[in-house]
Amino acid sequence: QVQLMESGGGSVQRGGSLRLSCEISGIITMHYCMGWFRQVPGKEREGVAARFSGGGVPYYLDSVKGRFSLALDNAVNTMYLQMTNLKPEDTAMYYCAADRSTCLLRLVRNSNYTYPATDFADWGQGTQVTVSS
Repeated sequence: QVQLMESGGGSVQRGGSLRLSCEISGIITMHYCMGWFRQVPGKEREGVAARFSGGGVPYYLDSVKGRFSLALDNAVNTMYLQMTNLKPEDTAMYYCAADRSTCLLRLVRNSNYTYPATDFADWGQGTQVTVSS
């Protein structure tokens, strides 16, 4: 069974930085989709950053391009989201997710794939990020 556990959330001021970590266990394949998503109360969960575990061009939400960076360390089965120049509108609960099926099938068929949350099967519990002005 796949398990994901996030850490690294917290409260920072505008312009600050945080690095989120997601420890992944139970995945026995090297090929899977992985990503970070965020959600605020009353709104749908949105994809922030995602990519295929084997490499390739990552997807980033337009509003975080140039500020957020996604990385995977296979040696320790951990995914990271480095967030810089944080803004109050980045305040949300952040979740990491992985998928070994639906996402992969759609990724190979769509060159403009945007890794929607509905294509991910395995989720962490979330970590809160709060950015004050």
